[in-house]
Amino acid sequence: MNKNKGGAKGKYAEWITEEGLLKIEGWARDGLTDEQIAQNMGVAYSTLRTWRDKFSALSAALKRGKEVVDRQVENSLLKRALGYEYTEKKYEQVQMSEEEHHLRKKLAVQQFKLDNPEATLEEIRLVEISVSKYKSVLVEERTKEVVPDVTAQIFWLKNRKPEIWRDKQQVEHSGGVTNTVVEMTPEERKKRIEELKAKLK
Repeated sequence: MNKNKGGAKGKYAEWITEEGLLKIEGWARDGLTDEQIAQNMGVAYSTLRTWRDKFSALSAALKRGKEVVDRQVENSLLKRALGYEYTEKKYEQVQMSEEEHHLRKKLAVQQFKLDNPEATLEEIRLVEISVSKYKSVLVEERTKEVVPDVTAQIFWLKNRKPEIWRDKQQVEHSGGVTNTVVEMTPEERKKRIEELKAKLK
């Protein structure tokens, strides 16, 4: 009995180390389910659930990984729904003046000597001649706009405010229920999207 307990302790002990917890958090951040994470750990899913309830550090690692992914997706979806601007920059390679090139070489050599106090003259010379005569110069900067995406808006609202935005069933005069999203024809779905767009205006 004691031997089995010792074996179990050895198994979970490797996963509550800093390295083990980082692996678990990384798997959760990559979108793996708890079942898949348990498989990667070489344990049964039920064992992982037990450890998760018992060890707060392990539970926190799983939670952190999942929250990071969820937050990234939420932010991306919201950004796409609202639209956004971004700056596009264009650079060109231009030749430096002799004076500037000389200064760049001098700074590079000084830094190399600081980082490598035992460097030989040949190594220092190689650093000096490796400094390019060209530099990147910003020649154009433009602000571009990505327009709001209606599909992303609808998805966001249907999940955040389902009581207002969910796809409601329509009742015919005969009393039958029809026109759920699944049952809609392409034309009916298109009409529904147009109605939702009108709500957003």
